[in-house]
Amino acid sequence: MKTITLGSTGITVPQNAFGALPVQRVGVSDAVEILRRAYDGGMTFFDTARAYSDSEIKMGEAFGPFDGNSSWCPRDKIFIATKSTATTPEKLKEDLETSLRNLKTDYVDIYQLHCVKQCYRPGDGTGLYETLLEAKAQGEIKHIGITAHKIGIAEEIAESGLYETLQFPFSYLSTERDIALVEKCRKNNIGFIAMKGLSGGLLTNARACMAFMLQYPVLPIWGIQRMSELEQWLEFMDEPPQMDEEIKAVIQKDRDELLGEFCRGCGYCMPCAVEITINQCARMSQMIRRAPSKDWLTPHWQEEMLKIECCIECGACLKKCPYELNIPVLLKKNLADYKDILSGKVKV
Repeated sequence: MKTITLGSTGITVPQNAFGALPVQRVGVSDAVEILRRAYDGGMTFFDTARAYSDSEIKMGEAFGPFDGNSSWCPRDKIFIATKSTATTPEKLKEDLETSLRNLKTDYVDIYQLHCVKQCYRPGDGTGLYETLLEAKAQGEIKHIGITAHKIGIAEEIAESGLYETLQFPFSYLSTERDIALVEKCRKNNIGFIAMKGLSGGLLTNARACMAFMLQYPVLPIWGIQRMSELEQWLEFMDEPPQMDEEIKAVIQKDRDELLGEFCRGCGYCMPCAVEITINQCARMSQMIRRAPSKDWLTPHWQEEMLKIECCIECGACLKKCPYELNIPVLLKKNLADYKDILSGKVKV
């Protein structure tokens, strides 16, 4: 596995990293085992966030405390990135202190403003960027990063010269504009951290996903919650997949089937006023065709899908969706398709 350096940070790691959002869904002992196995297997970059419930705590249990004696692994052997959704200096400081405590460390390698709605700048009146600079001067963070979901905001960030890393969705479903963003970051010496490399679970061919990533100067962070998933990515450390004709065919088939408006399953639209599980129901058509259909046809999911009929079209999800999807329309399309599958009109 080749290494990649994240822009001006000097952080150089294997081009195969750990996204710790999913470990919030497993127990502490399982999370610790998975995280330590990732390090043993060669992964040295670990990404988490305050928004990921107890993900930071589990990472701290796996790797800390970093006191020079009792740490499970040397602090300078791994790179930890975390994030805050704060919109005030006070909350940002509070989140950073909580992250340091949870992670059992005295500094974070990359501290990122999380899922931003604007490119925060010095003097913009929010005080956020000044707070990041203060934390960096105090040694609590080594590098300033940011994450975005909207391409226009990401492009502004890439051109601003203010951030050392940008985290943005990137997969083989990405557009030419997304790929141009990667090149813009490279030219401006900004490290590109690629999230959602599996497009929220819609992409299932790990070899194709990795082969695509290796063509670009990006660091993919794979969301991992099972040891079997981790081992799949660790296999690529010794034998990284090459972009051959077979993989090209897989990618083209998926692009033909999935390109257009689709839900990535991020969940930022939730909670729903009538308790619709939006991040699954709005992409049921794709999921039911790309995973064992019996898993999505249970009485539980039938009940969940029927909740769509209770949608009051309040617009709350529309305001929160980072991809600006027309969620009520997507939900209704998916419900109609689901009913056709249940009735036998459509075979999967």
